[in-house]
Amino acid sequence: MLNAETKRRIDTARDILVGKVPDPKSQVEQITIALIYKFMDDMDAESEEFGGVRKFFAGDFARYGWAKLMHSDLGGHETLNLYAESITRMPENPGIPPLFRDIFKNAYLPYRDPETLRAFLKIIDEFAYDHSEDLGDAFEYLLSVLSSQGDAGQFRTPRHIIDFMVAIVDPKKTETVLDPACGTAGFLISSYKHILKANSELRLTNDGTATRNSQLATLLTPDERGRLAKNFTGYDISPDMVRLSLVNMYLHGFADPHIFEYDTLTSEERWNEYADVILANPPFMSPKGGIRPHNRFSVQSKRSEVLFVDYMAEHLTPTGRAGIIVPEGIIFQSGTAYRQLRKLLVEQYLVAVVSLPAGVFNPYSGVKTSILILDKTLAKKATTIGFFKVENDGFDLGAQRREIDQNDLPQAQAEILAYFRRLRGGEPVEPSPGGRGQGEGFSPALGLIVPKEKLAENGEYNLSGERYRESVVLSSEYPHVKLDEVCEINPETSNPAELYPGSFFNYIDISCVENGVGVFLGANKVQTDEAPSRARRSVKVDDVLISTVRPNLKAFTILKEVPERAIASTGFAVLRARTERLLPDFLIYMLRHEKAVDQMIGMMGKGAYPSINQSDVKSIQIPLPPLDIQREIVAEIEAYQRVIDGARIVLDNYRPHIPIDPEWPIKKLGDVMTTTSGGTPLKRRSEYYQNGTIPWLKSGEVAQGFITSTEERITEAGLKNSSAKIFPPGTVLVAMYGATAGQVGLLGIDASTNQAVCGILPDPEIIPSFLYYHLKSRTDELIGLSTGGAQPNISQTIIRSLSIPLPPLETQRAIVAEIEAEQRLVAGNRELIARFENKIQATLARIWGD
Repeated sequence: MLNAETKRRIDTARDILVGKVPDPKSQVEQITIALIYKFMDDMDAESEEFGGVRKFFAGDFARYGWAKLMHSDLGGHETLNLYAESITRMPENPGIPPLFRDIFKNAYLPYRDPETLRAFLKIIDEFAYDHSEDLGDAFEYLLSVLSSQGDAGQFRTPRHIIDFMVAIVDPKKTETVLDPACGTAGFLISSYKHILKANSELRLTNDGTATRNSQLATLLTPDERGRLAKNFTGYDISPDMVRLSLVNMYLHGFADPHIFEYDTLTSEERWNEYADVILANPPFMSPKGGIRPHNRFSVQSKRSEVLFVDYMAEHLTPTGRAGIIVPEGIIFQSGTAYRQLRKLLVEQYLVAVVSLPAGVFNPYSGVKTSILILDKTLAKKATTIGFFKVENDGFDLGAQRREIDQNDLPQAQAEILAYFRRLRGGEPVEPSPGGRGQGEGFSPALGLIVPKEKLAENGEYNLSGERYRESVVLSSEYPHVKLDEVCEINPETSNPAELYPGSFFNYIDISCVENGVGVFLGANKVQTDEAPSRARRSVKVDDVLISTVRPNLKAFTILKEVPERAIASTGFAVLRARTERLLPDFLIYMLRHEKAVDQMIGMMGKGAYPSINQSDVKSIQIPLPPLDIQREIVAEIEAYQRVIDGARIVLDNYRPHIPIDPEWPIKKLGDVMTTTSGGTPLKRRSEYYQNGTIPWLKSGEVAQGFITSTEERITEAGLKNSSAKIFPPGTVLVAMYGATAGQVGLLGIDASTNQAVCGILPDPEIIPSFLYYHLKSRTDELIGLSTGGAQPNISQTIIRSLSIPLPPLETQRAIVAEIEAEQRLVAGNRELIARFENKIQATLARIWGD
């Protein structure tokens, strides 16, 4: 367990760095480097204490020892120069092992403020090297501050989800474990702990309580412990992630961790290496233009999520097992590669699918995910696939992910393992006709069992469990009714040319409704003689529109204002509530609930855009309380929605503002700071881009604000043979050309840029965050100073001519702190939105009987 004092030290170290190093990943790297530096010196001191010699800080490197660095007689700038020089030179140190050289590879100090460094080193000095599980847990806590990783759609996997997957796949002490997209090695560490716990003895405490001594793992022999450490392997394309993984593994007892910088999808060097267990949360996003894989994959694709799953399936040993987090595209996308992959999985590998709630990756992403469980041995025996649905994972689904009482994971784990035991034991596993506890044989409360032949019926091999429910079991205190009992469905079907001759009409198609939130964005004005063939449905105020094409996207809306001469596309079903039984506002809330959407998903047919038939809409069921209860529910939800709308107004209108004191000196930006632009390596030279490791930023990406990732990367050759150059963290960027001209960003990573970006290099007189906020507040002014007409052009000359206030550094820090405090309040509004959205869901769940 992480102790409070260690957590405090890590938090304090981050707080000290945040003004100079805004990017969380860079903060982690700086703390990692400093801790390893301190620990090497501690180990040297321990060696001397037992009669040995110093090896890390010996010879020419003795002058970099920690005691010399912390000596009180050393001036601030002397300390800064000594530390910066030492971490830069450390890879040359003959006394440190290759692992530590990798950690210090390309290390540097990204700021030049002696006061910040001294305060930071003082906190690091409070740590003492203790090769223990506690320190490993502390480092994992440090890694937990990371948000988005790189530019490849990677997101840190929550620890409880990792542990859930590891418990299901159940790696053994003799098995090899691989994560081919390992990030910070979370799956490998969890697997290691799982094996230690399974091979530790139960001991009695003084009060007679049985406890498991997982640190000693006394049931493992020394030889087994040594072999165990060699069984774990990780790959990652990012050298930064490899470095963090190495440290994480080392601090968890791996003296020689096997983590490799390797592109799993385009390299072939390790293709013939297999594993007994594979666990991963691979990148979901493919770079522009797709992946360029080699030709050894069974499924030909340029989509990273398809290739990663194919890779993991193909690299299992004959008795291998895997747990893989996948985006929803894998589950039901109808593209050829997706279908081929699902067919391969169902026929040879797949034993279970676990659907996760959409907010598991908040605050980094709201993407909906599932877990695929592969087991080559069980897959050969089984004629069924188990589908399990987790609706609550123990945390709310808001940005802060606060702990709650509702947690389906323990029950899901128990049901999945019970299903596997039945398969291994040859016990009958009968399909659940309706799921949710119905049917004979094994019928899990959180899922259903589906025959493989049913998945194969139409060649889609769709992995959405709800699709295979033969009947939907609905439970609540209120009766459930089909829509055709309480609504007119598509009541007015018209030919718009006859209805509105000789003029225009307002056409409402799918593009007019925002996915997910159902906001009506307005209709498209169309001339009658150009009427789309799908314009057929007349609409009125309070009509509810639900998209029958890809209903899982929830393009559902209620029309509170109807444009004149309005016609809806046949891509919608128009529902007109019979108001003597059903309120239109209540109807839309019920249809947006997950249980209604699940019914629609279960009806979806195949095709490029899976859809439901208009006739199927009639059979969708909703709970129907009395009208007075409906009114109460609508009033309650609308009250919550007003709070949400108010918070969104704050988010939409907040802009940082810096009042200028007339006493502050004003200087031209070009007089106190250096500006330069980047360049673009020749696009036709693939060697300038393929397998590149240097982030390369385009002007459109500057608007990210704090920039921690880029869409593209270039190679060292591309950098050398172009005018591109690497900017350090703390560089303020201004987009100079085109639609994004005037946007301002702050680099949190080393990155190069194209020529449409001006880089304002860090300067001791001004804090980067202060300059960033100041210029951001002047975006409109920058655009006003642009030249070039329709395509704005903000030259470096214009940027260098800007008058910049230069308050004292302490004042700059205070202003930055004030703005960041405001932004925390703004973030509080985001949290408010999440909380009240959860209240809405709880209200709906009450009616549905969840």
